[in-house]
Amino acid sequence: MPEQPDKWPKGAPWTLMHAHNAGQVARISCGHCNIKRFYMPQELREVIGNVTIDQVRAKVRCEKCGRKESMRAELFHPVGQELETIRFRRLVEIRWERRVVWRDE
Repeated sequence: MPEQPDKWPKGAPWTLMHAHNAGQVARISCGHCNIKRFYMPQELREVIGNVTIDQVRAKVRCEKCGRKESMRAELFHPVGQELETIRFRRLVEIRWERRVVWRDE
């Protein structure tokens, strides 16, 4: 399957919503720790927004080593046995914390 449709408008970005509609999966990996994690584009869209995969790479950080500069992100179509062996990270909830900062005068 092609990554993008044959008649894709020139200059139009391929966003997470387009990837979800095309049945693609996001693979985000750390080059330092060699950890690969798989996400559904629709769930990434809820957290990060409807951005391109390059912008996703710039916004994520490795949970193990904490590095941001060694992250890789790509969209792909899983096929056959690969689809059965993938363990997806699923979005459970989004929590907003309210923090109070005090200043003495």
